[in-house]
Amino acid sequence: MLRLTRYLKPYLLLIIFTVVLLFIQAYANLALPDYMSDIVNIGIQQGGVENAVPLAVSKKKMDMLLLFMKPGEAKQVLSDYSLIDTKSPDFKQNVLKYPALRSEAVYVRKNIQSKEIQALNPVMGKAWVIVSGGNRPAFAKKGFDPAKLLKGMSENERTLIMQKIMDKINSMSPKMIIQAASIPIRQEYDALGMDKARLSIQYMYHTGALMLLLTLISALAAITTGLLSARIAVGFARDLRAALFTRVENFSAAEFDTFSTASLITRSTNDIMQIQTALVMLVSRAFYAPIIGIGGIIRAVGKSTSMWWIIALAVGILIMVIFSIYKVIVPKFKVMQKLMDKLNLVGREILSGMMVIRAFNMETHEEKRFDGTNRDLTQTMLSINRVIVVLMPVLILIMNGISLLIIWIGAKQVAASSMQVGDMMAFMQYAMQIVFAFLMLSMMFIMIPRAAVSGGRVAEVLETAPSVTDPEEPESFGTGFDGTVEFRGVSFRYPGAEEDALHDISFTVKKGETTAIIGATGSGKSTIVHLIPRFYDVSTGTVFVGGKDVRRVTQHELRDKIGYVPQKSTLFSGTIRENLQYGDENAKEEKLMEAAELAQISDFIHSSPDGMDSEISQAGVNVSGGQKQRLSIARTVVKNPPIYIFDDSFSALDFKTDAEIRQALKIHARSSSIIIVAQRVATVKQAQQIIVLDEGRIVGKGTHKELMETCRPYREIAMSQLTMEELA
Repeated sequence: MLRLTRYLKPYLLLIIFTVVLLFIQAYANLALPDYMSDIVNIGIQQGGVENAVPLAVSKKKMDMLLLFMKPGEAKQVLSDYSLIDTKSPDFKQNVLKYPALRSEAVYVRKNIQSKEIQALNPVMGKAWVIVSGGNRPAFAKKGFDPAKLLKGMSENERTLIMQKIMDKINSMSPKMIIQAASIPIRQEYDALGMDKARLSIQYMYHTGALMLLLTLISALAAITTGLLSARIAVGFARDLRAALFTRVENFSAAEFDTFSTASLITRSTNDIMQIQTALVMLVSRAFYAPIIGIGGIIRAVGKSTSMWWIIALAVGILIMVIFSIYKVIVPKFKVMQKLMDKLNLVGREILSGMMVIRAFNMETHEEKRFDGTNRDLTQTMLSINRVIVVLMPVLILIMNGISLLIIWIGAKQVAASSMQVGDMMAFMQYAMQIVFAFLMLSMMFIMIPRAAVSGGRVAEVLETAPSVTDPEEPESFGTGFDGTVEFRGVSFRYPGAEEDALHDISFTVKKGETTAIIGATGSGKSTIVHLIPRFYDVSTGTVFVGGKDVRRVTQHELRDKIGYVPQKSTLFSGTIRENLQYGDENAKEEKLMEAAELAQISDFIHSSPDGMDSEISQAGVNVSGGQKQRLSIARTVVKNPPIYIFDDSFSALDFKTDAEIRQALKIHARSSSIIIVAQRVATVKQAQQIIVLDEGRIVGKGTHKELMETCRPYREIAMSQLTMEELA
């Protein structure tokens, strides 16, 4: 996969924007348990009392609280409160909120900042806890009254008792102090005549609204990241397919010998689809899962530092499970992709060779062959899925085990007043978020190995440099191209072969002449003509076209001068017109019909219901072999190149049609060089030069008459095909 990252450059800004949105989404999701904890702790248990600095407190209660503060702290507290009584200017405004103001003076908190409140929380919180100690067995026996106890004592006695009380209070967490202080504060609110229920409901409404807002932000971020990740993955897959197709288009025949057609199809479809699917997960989850996981750990530890080991235990087990699964399934994914290649290969062979299979009654054999490959692939996929299905039950078991452990340990801490119920619930939610983050990572670890295998296969094609390349400083044919082809001391060996297929080949094809190449099957006839348009490069020697070494000009310019009719005729799906215009996309109707008449295919076109617009099926399956060859010949004639190469292109034609096409071609292409590869002597008999090959070597060169006298292999071929009258 890393070898393909350069194709992600156009999407870098989108990826960055997506990551920013993932941070926003993660922040919103991580904040929700905190707010839920506040609803439980503050909204329900503390009755909406958020801190130990009350909105109002009676003068009598404030005087008692001040006894348990240092002089500086007492001064700070009093500076943040206003004493209101019946003579105060704002009495009427406050009496509606605090009805007890009619009978006693009340300290009302000023509009102070949150920072100031946080500073006063430990000061007033501890004072409230001490004052309410009579109701807390942790501080005193029943009937304990701190104010009476301290009243009349000496300074040393008071300091000693206060130190003992403060030691017990300091063992409580800041949140527990505020929670403990909330009880006497609510009692004070009740004494002042305040509406406590309204205070609690207002807090829960406010917090709930914030939670709803965060949920909407998280949902919008999730939708947007899903859309962007899909766009990135689809665009990346499109670019990858285009790059793969472009690279394959530039392959020489040597590379096509390395990669089978079925494998290239699998790599450009199934493999890229695997990469695309994995990329969606990577963009939308690879960043999100770690953010949630790390953020969840930080926030969970913030809720309870004593239970960090539960998170560590869960993470350790998850890592071991994921690593074990990864080690098992990665080799299987490699095997699966190879089996998919094989299945495509077998399926392609069966479908393309269906007529041969039926002719030999081999349907049962092919069914077994396909079924065997299909079963191998099925068994491999089943073995992978058997491993994967274990993952979810294990994760559920881990999640439930963690939940039970948190409740068990957390309940003890709540009972010991070292943890709040809401914090325990939030800790549990963070633990679940951490587990789900690892669940997402585990799903990625399942998909990434397969995508990595697919990425390696795609990168293998993209990184395969074509063996036939254009020169850095190419030469040009210029004007006055004469179409001469010359082989000078050419030898050629196929990649990976032990012996040369051609040995010291030298001959010249002159402009306006026909050169024929004949020989036994496997003698190297097609190999020679493949070297002219540089389907392969020579091993030694040089091929000259128009006086230029074919390796010194660009492939495009070279092939622009050549009209090639392959041994196996290839037609493309579309109309007859579109197939003929493959030779010249700007060719008019008149030129197309002229080429069709030369190739003896005009009668077929006229007899078709739609004429030139008649449809040709995929691979030309709706026309005969002879019609394919004639359409291929017509396509090349439309191009009207200076050099014609016919690689055994008359084999499916009868002798009469063969002769008529060659006669018409001789007139039409009289200024072009023509190279004909053939098995039939009748096809090459009239050529100005005949090259006879035997096991990759030239064993004869000359006209038909000369070769009959001087070349024994040619004479044997001719006598096996023609009568004595035809040989004359």
